[in-house]
Amino acid sequence: MTLQGVSLIIPALNEAEAIGPTLRELPWGIFDECIVVDNGSTDGTAEEALRNGARVIRERRRGYGRACHSGVLAANRDCQVLAFMDADGSDVPSDLARLIQPVVAGQADFVLGSRILGTREPGSLLPSQVFAAGLAGMLMRLRLGVRYTDMGPMRVISRSAFESIRMSEMTYGWNLEMQVRAAQLRLRVQEAPTGCRRRRAGVSKVSGSVTGSLRATARIMQVLLRAVATPE
Repeated sequence: MTLQGVSLIIPALNEAEAIGPTLRELPWGIFDECIVVDNGSTDGTAEEALRNGARVIRERRRGYGRACHSGVLAANRDCQVLAFMDADGSDVPSDLARLIQPVVAGQADFVLGSRILGTREPGSLLPSQVFAAGLAGMLMRLRLGVRYTDMGPMRVISRSAFESIRMSEMTYGWNLEMQVRAAQLRLRVQEAPTGCRRRRAGVSKVSGSVTGSLRATARIMQVLLRAVATPE
């Protein structure tokens, strides 16, 4: 069975310098719409996104997961496939095609882009991020029997699979919750190598400060430990 229609969702917070070049690099022919979710930016993120062809919605309640979820709610209901990537230019947009294809073709429910398996630009991932991905992958493999190498932002999932997951995590644990729930529901999961670059401009909300890194790490670990403690 072939699924029809792809919505690309890009959460963005104060990415005015990066969002334009990121959108211009997209392979626009492989998806039906691009939604940039402005998550309370105080710069010109929304205006730059509009200038470069995206549909912009505003979600002023902060939270990475909340922005992603709002993008899903705004997506065209006729689109049966949902794709996600970051706004800062660290993802390689040309990789989207390889992630989208198995889901559109009905061969997978969920395809995760792995920066660990792909080619990483020096300095694009901190050692702590690589360690966290490895630790999370090990715990999920031991508890849930699924092999993940990363918790990267570039991912594609069928709408029906997404709706079955019933996401509840609205912070930095969004990506991890999706992966855990996909394993618990025994969805057809694949990983594909994706490139990773240093962000184009601005400061990362996760790794850009010690406070941000600690807060994100703590939340991710809370989500992980809660999930692996209750696998069903």
